Amino acid sequence: MAVFHPGDHGSTFGGNPLAAAVAREALKVLVDEKLIENSATLGDWFLARLRKITDPRIKEVRGRGLWIGLELKPEAGGARRFCEALMKKGLLCKETHTHTIRFAPPLVITRQDLEWACDRVEQVFKELA
Repeated sequence: MAVFHPGDHGSTFGGNPLAAAVAREALKVLVDEKLIENSATLGDWFLARLRKITDPRIKEVRGRGLWIGLELKPEAGGARRFCEALMKKGLLCKETHTHTIRFAPPLVITRQDLEWACDRVEQVFKELA
């Protein structure tokens, strides 16, 4: 707090009643619909399934909940080409730090959706061999 002095910083919409009410409802949905538990359970399953992909270009698969990174070895040629190939198959992900494919599915995702996604990941690794 020593950084800001009166008049240095302001926010037009910060802390307004509508924003606070929306935030409270969003938190309520997370709890009521057990989205946190879903993220933990399906995240563990997704992580385990991705780790079963045997490809010499994969360095590591790590994550927490549904937030997962599949890190490639430098000789794989970067994550972007894998992300672009996945996009052509209908799976959106993001390359990050050059060599990592980031998966960040919505908290409402189902296991069936994740199985579909994993099938596409396996296909892309075979096609880009």
